[in-house]
Amino acid sequence: MSTAGTKKLKTSAMIASFADPGQRTAPAPFGHALARLAEQDSRIVGLSADLAKYTDMHIFRDAHPDRFFQMGMAEQLLFGAAAGMAEVGLVPFASTYSVFAARRAYDFICLDIAEPKLNVNIVGGLPGLTTGYGPSHQATEDIAIFRGVPDLTIVDPCDSVDLEQSVPQLAATDGPTYLRLLRGKVPTVLDEYGYTFELGKAKVIRPGNDVVFVSSGLMTMRALQAADRLADHGLDVSVVHAPTIKPFDEETVVAELDTPRLAFTLENHTVVGGLFETVSSALVRRGIGAQVHPIALPDRFLDAGALPTLHERYGLATESIVQRVLAQRA
Repeated sequence: MSTAGTKKLKTSAMIASFADPGQRTAPAPFGHALARLAEQDSRIVGLSADLAKYTDMHIFRDAHPDRFFQMGMAEQLLFGAAAGMAEVGLVPFASTYSVFAARRAYDFICLDIAEPKLNVNIVGGLPGLTTGYGPSHQATEDIAIFRGVPDLTIVDPCDSVDLEQSVPQLAATDGPTYLRLLRGKVPTVLDEYGYTFELGKAKVIRPGNDVVFVSSGLMTMRALQAADRLADHGLDVSVVHAPTIKPFDEETVVAELDTPRLAFTLENHTVVGGLFETVSSALVRRGIGAQVHPIALPDRFLDAGALPTLHERYGLATESIVQRVLAQRA
């Protein structure tokens, strides 16, 4: 068959967007927020391990070239250098892919950064299932790895609002932080709900009488979409957004779960060691016997492929959530 006159469509599973067609988005919200912050704070510096373009650090690089450091494909060097900069009073944001930070440089982050409680901000691109490139780049267990590091703050933002508002708060936080970066054209969702990001706080985005969703990351966007669709089935769904995984806002979340409503956690992370287990341990410690059902990635290495297909396959798609709730409700 002739292909003359047709346009060959190209895409990249590496940088695929999880935004829905026609959805409002903001370009590189992290990079722009960091560049703006650096205009006000001369201590801000940026580093990357040969991935500035793919972690939106190039926005900062182009705006402040004298405060950007390209460390090459050497993640241990990246975080060692960031630690040294923090030791002399700078506030570094060091970006790479989440898999490389969590798997390759863990010991450097733990001992060079976390143990001395240095203000180093680790920016991890492609968290969870946000790339189709398979297990080498899918950081499905990064929260589980980092939750055990003492004094490390972990933030899992939903959208461009979370990202833009979290950057200055992370910079102002004593000690290390880990940001699960959403890059490129990032959906803008939470502004429709009068929401503002507060580090360490979970918030009830949408009230509901029948079902409770506790979610983090991009899954809050999917939770809100599923709540709208479940309303057509006569279910009134509450959505609690918990962007800070550590320290975790147990008071807000447990108060919402200590009810007879059907409850779920939703996360872009393996069911092991992430939001579900964070919530479950909080309930157990407080002696609350509420049952919570996890919507999360399975405890196995995932397939490579197109991102929408993978989200459907592993239960992160909006319709998958709707069907899961209806089946549990039946």
